[in-house]
Amino acid sequence: MNSTIDDCSIINLTRIQRAEGSITPVYGSLHIPFDIARVYYLYDVPGGANRGGHAHKALRQLIVSAMGSFTVVADDGQRKRHFTLSRAYYGIYMPNMIWRELVDFSSGAICLVLASDKYDESEYIRNYDEFIRLKRL
Repeated sequence: MNSTIDDCSIINLTRIQRAEGSITPVYGSLHIPFDIARVYYLYDVPGGANRGGHAHKALRQLIVSAMGSFTVVADDGQRKRHFTLSRAYYGIYMPNMIWRELVDFSSGAICLVLASDKYDESEYIRNYDEFIRLKRL
């Protein structure tokens, strides 16, 4: 699939609010369009720092701001789109073959990522020129 930024979308997650706090459950293939094979999170990112700078050949993700805020820059090789994440009850669905950069982290931000596959370094495209070459195939 040759994804475009039009395939990136905000997914509103269930939010259960109570006086003692809120909870957001996430079920793979129910709330998001894939089974969850891996969960990881980024934290202790210095305020204003950037992360990401890669694409995935097949892996799909849901990226959520569990705390604080940051911006996801999605790039399909022709167009870019910015998504600012600042609430734990919605996230950005990132299909495969989209270059992503996570920028403008607020101090104390936590980025939660739900992924469709286990970690596999060969699945990453870390060079932007290589990404563009593969998009044109």
